Amino acid sequence: MRIISGTNKGRKIIPQKDLKARPTTDFAKEGLFNILNNKIDFENILALDVFSGTGSISYEFASRGAKLVIAIEINSRHVAFIRNESRKLNLNIKVVQANAFYYLKKTKLKFDVIFCDPPYDIAGIEQIPDIIYKNEVLLPNGILILEHSKKYNFSEHAYFNEVRQYGSVHFSFFSK
Repeated sequence: MRIISGTNKGRKIIPQKDLKARPTTDFAKEGLFNILNNKIDFENILALDVFSGTGSISYEFASRGAKLVIAIEINSRHVAFIRNESRKLNLNIKVVQANAFYYLKKTKLKFDVIFCDPPYDIAGIEQIPDIIYKNEVLLPNGILILEHSKKYNFSEHAYFNEVRQYGSVHFSFFSK
């Protein structure tokens, strides 16, 4: 995986072979950030990367100037990997080892952008937008992006805006 833009543009990050995450493909990540470039000013935002896996999305937000990126990951090996890479690249990423659903229900922080990339087969994926909006984790003009497989359709959700597809990756965008 590589960082597409920002202070660490072009840097390759090679996850250890024992990490079990499914990183967002560079193709899909590039498409996503092209869309976000037209929607937000990355500098000084507070971004949340939920189910952060290897940290690919966190690195991208931080490289582009986010004030702070919080990466939520439950797997201790993944947490250690993201922390190590963030230190090496001097990126402003705070890694929190936690159950993502618990974190979203309990945090008092509010974010400009929330990116969620849960395992495609995880129970409760369809509840993620409701949990975020019910607990007011997203700022009023904030954007929620949920990565998922074609199995899911969020178009009936009250805050759904659009879905974009990059190969087998689907990004559903939500905002008030």
